[in-house]
Amino acid sequence: MKRTPTWLLWVLPVLCGGLFFALWYGVRAWSGLQSWILPTPHEILAAAWKERQRLLGAVGSTAVGALAGFALAASLGFLMSLLLGVSRSLRAGLYPWLLALQMTPVIVLTPIIVLWAGPGMPGIITITWLISFFPIVANTTQGLLSTDMNHVALFRMCNATRWQELVLLRVPAAMPFYLAGLRIAATLAPIGAIFGEYMVGNASGGTGGLGFLVYSYNTQIKIPALFATALTSCLLGFIFVAAVSWLNWTVLHKWHDSFERDDH
Repeated sequence: MKRTPTWLLWVLPVLCGGLFFALWYGVRAWSGLQSWILPTPHEILAAAWKERQRLLGAVGSTAVGALAGFALAASLGFLMSLLLGVSRSLRAGLYPWLLALQMTPVIVLTPIIVLWAGPGMPGIITITWLISFFPIVANTTQGLLSTDMNHVALFRMCNATRWQELVLLRVPAAMPFYLAGLRIAATLAPIGAIFGEYMVGNASGGTGGLGFLVYSYNTQIKIPALFATALTSCLLGFIFVAAVSWLNWTVLHKWHDSFERDDH
């Protein structure tokens, strides 16, 4: 199969985006809906410019909560994965409870989080951590367990200690899985922060953020501004994912198969 030209990889998203916006304008014109029900893209951009001061201040607060929760999940998730990866007993005892925690809706835990961590930024960081934690643990643990058994046998034949096997073999082998978990968590962290702000944030404490703006614009029926807030949230998410993608490329591009030439 021929390799896809590079220019086509750039043109196709632009074409799909153009078709999507054309359909958007077509639905608006055909349905006759008002802007407070279905604003057009240019009305959303106009609202974003009008509300730019509030949006910029809010996105800064959201970014702090998302980054803190993401960093906490990345570090604690990696350490938890090491424990689960090296001990079958710990894995059998702890993993089902981690799975149960992941399946528990965060909205149910919100009153407990407010009680224990407090409202405002501590609660927002805790919610973000809860949402981002499990993908990192699940992916990294799977990576530690998926190490090539031929390499494991070679290490053991050379009388390597379990610590040497973990640090020199299993952790490097699990790095692509860990980075994949980080990429998933990077998409969830801004969502977790916005949800946390919506539930436990407050403007007076300086933690209004985008979640507080969602509540504010919704109650005021400022729908174009609400869409502008969603657009700003999306851009924040892109920044998080782009940062993790850059880290992924920096760590893996010289040796991992995922960065081999794409032949499709």
